[in-house]
Order: sequence, then structure tokens, then C-alpha cells
Amino acid sequence: MIGNLPGVQVREEESFENALRRFKRKCEKSGVLTELKRRQHFEKPSVKRKRKAIQARKKILRKLAEERRLGLR
Repeated sequence: MIGNLPGVQVREEESFENALRRFKRKCEKSGVLTELKRRQHFEKPSVKRKRKAIQARKKILRKLAEERRLGLR
């Protein structure tokens, strides 16, 4: 189960829409929705390894791009 679930206290004179917007933002930042989608269906170990390898490759490419950007200045 997911550890700390986000919550918001509705302030005085605050509309429901504003409180809902703050709650959605907190959920997005904490990664609740991505975790929910990930757990919704079983992922085979081979697919999981492939996904993690792709993520690692993207991370390395982002780091290299950042280093090139900083090195050009």
C-alpha cells in the first residue's frame, strides 16, 4: 500500500474547487496516480527490466545533454 497519502485542510472562505485543485496538485507531486497506474496491472519481470533500462538510458542522456549545455558556455 502507498505510505503517506496526501490530504488538504479546507481553509475558511475557501471554495471547494480551490481545495480540490490543491489536493490534485499534491497527489501529482507525491506520485500517487503513477503508482496506482503501475499497480493496476501485473508487469512481467522482463517488461519491468526493459522499462527500467529505458529509464536509465533516458537519465544518462539527460545528464549528458545538461553537461554539454553547461560546457558550451
